[in-house]
Amino acid sequence: MVNIENKGNLVINGMGSSGGGTFKKVLINGKGTVHGDVDCYDFSINGTGRVVGNVKGEHGKINGSGDIEGSIDFDRFTIDGTGGIRGNVKVNKIAISGKGRIGGSLKGEEIKIRGNATIGEDCEAEEFKGEGGFKIGGLLNADVIDISIAGDCSAKEIGGQSIKVKKGIFRFLNNLFKSVYPVSLNTEIIEADEIEIEYTKAKMVRGKNINIGPDCEVDVVEYTGTFTQDPSAKVKEVIKI
Repeated sequence: MVNIENKGNLVINGMGSSGGGTFKKVLINGKGTVHGDVDCYDFSINGTGRVVGNVKGEHGKINGSGDIEGSIDFDRFTIDGTGGIRGNVKVNKIAISGKGRIGGSLKGEEIKIRGNATIGEDCEAEEFKGEGGFKIGGLLNADVIDISIAGDCSAKEIGGQSIKVKKGIFRFLNNLFKSVYPVSLNTEIIEADEIEIEYTKAKMVRGKNINIGPDCEVDVVEYTGTFTQDPSAKVKEVIKI
């Protein structure tokens, strides 16, 4: 059942479908599908929802299971359940608390991941905070990167001004079930002014002040300022520039 309310609200309750368009609010409750691009102020999926098109708005949220078969452009966006976005994501602030899948690139001012996220291409932000697991197919680039590993994390390259990688709060569980649940960050290159990492595997770590913490495996370290290494870390070559 589809109801258009208040001269521009699109509400789908139960099972139903509608065409796209411009609305003040779009709300999908139950199992609904919108065919076409959507431009709105508030966008929300509760239950199982799908948009066959692009979505643009101010505030957006996916609760339950939602799929957008295009790109999105929002000021704020939240994924609390399972959300899939086939195209690119452009936001000021995004929080992924459940499981998020982005087929293209993710660009935002503030990106927070508390769960699991898969990003097909590059991820760019002013501030990136990851607590859990993520897979980034391209470059992770942010001024400030703070990662607490509680799962398998990977990115092709990581760059910024300040990069900190540490084991997450479930340290004791990770130690018990390490063979079942991998706990590490894998990347080819890490480059920043300030670098502090642990449980990380990288071919190259390059920066000014570098601290290689426990259980790291690094092929080459290049630094211009200070360098420290935990006894449990494995570094093949260290070069002072």
